[in-house]
Amino acid sequence: MQTRLLFADDRGRVYDHPDLLAAVRSGDDVSPPSERPVPLPPGATLTMLPGRRPVGVDRATGAVVVLREVKVGRRTLVPHAVGATLPPGWTRTFLPAASRPALATVEGTPVLPQWAYTAAALDGDAPVVWALHTDRRRHWSPAAHSTPDLPRIVEGTLAASANPIYRQLSRCALEWRCFTAQNTFYLRDEGAIPSSAACNAACVGCLSETQDGMPPSSHERIAVAPTAEEMAEVAIRHLTRARGKVMVSFGQGCEGEPLVRWKEIERAIRLVRAATARGSIHANTNGSLPAALRRLVRAGLDSARVSLNSASPDLYAAYYRPRGYGLADVARSIRAAKAAGAYVALNLLTFPGVTDREGEVERLCRLVARTGVDQVQTRPLAIDPDVYVEVARGSGAGGRPIGIRALVAALRAARPGLVVGNFSRAKRERRTE
Repeated sequence: MQTRLLFADDRGRVYDHPDLLAAVRSGDDVSPPSERPVPLPPGATLTMLPGRRPVGVDRATGAVVVLREVKVGRRTLVPHAVGATLPPGWTRTFLPAASRPALATVEGTPVLPQWAYTAAALDGDAPVVWALHTDRRRHWSPAAHSTPDLPRIVEGTLAASANPIYRQLSRCALEWRCFTAQNTFYLRDEGAIPSSAACNAACVGCLSETQDGMPPSSHERIAVAPTAEEMAEVAIRHLTRARGKVMVSFGQGCEGEPLVRWKEIERAIRLVRAATARGSIHANTNGSLPAALRRLVRAGLDSARVSLNSASPDLYAAYYRPRGYGLADVARSIRAAKAAGAYVALNLLTFPGVTDREGEVERLCRLVARTGVDQVQTRPLAIDPDVYVEVARGSGAGGRPIGIRALVAALRAARPGLVVGNFSRAKRERRTE
């Protein structure tokens, strides 16, 4: 396997190294890759990691080498490491190999924005990445989103309705290119309903609330939490008019926690179901309030996706920094939702070298079997790799990393019929896999 090391100059132009082969990273460890990469998927993007020095493998000796300078033509430049970001439906198996300066202490080495950085290289004349295609549903294709007619569609919706949710979603769709927000305007598949401006967790690297020492947030939450009537208006329009795998979802990853507004959401769900029985009503949640989630299911919520990074209480707390709840409450929420009749998925935030440690895999599999979840969505954690390695250091279950591929296989074996993928399922497709 002769994949070549990629590096970038200060302007972000990407080159391949004539002598060094690619290395990959898992947790703290950098090594030659132990598995084959795949071609860069459509919708994926090569990205520069500013201030991080590329790490490659000497073709002759097999030694791991930090590339501190390189000659390109007549220029000698200080190179930056290169990785990739993946489109929806893919799960990374390795991180980009890069030297790790002290975080936010060396000029020119800022903490990286919250993206899920993936190992990349050049194979022949084509870029490749280390990733798994874990969900092949085509309705989340990047080619079907951010289309040239989207601004016109958004403008038409805003002209037809003064609902403040549409104003927020217009920013999500056009500025931040959220596919779920775009679907609300396209009137297809899963549509977003922002529901909360507040959260009862302080996740490291939150996407919508900037923290000290971290990059600016990539999104902005809705300024004023919407009323039940406003949420119901958006939901009814989508459920009655949308095509495809029709559903609406409360609580996107770039907003507050919907369960802290469960009373208003409960009322919204009842208004929706009084108007239409079509489609699915879904919530993306941290699962912090079991009684609240149970009430939502009884009101008509038919599915929920519960986020976690670990089945170890200390590692969970180190990343989520929950206020007034813990991992045990999350497990109770899953069981409560299942008992009330909901389809429940885990939104498993994966990180090579941490999530796939032997002890972590064992605990995750026990949680899956014990709670009876229907699906696990393997979602690459969007964070500077060095930040999360420090968060996880000394926390969670130990053991050697077995690899993300083996983690996925272990999850599938943990519970017969378990779906492993990346996207939430509408009612009609939940039992067809």
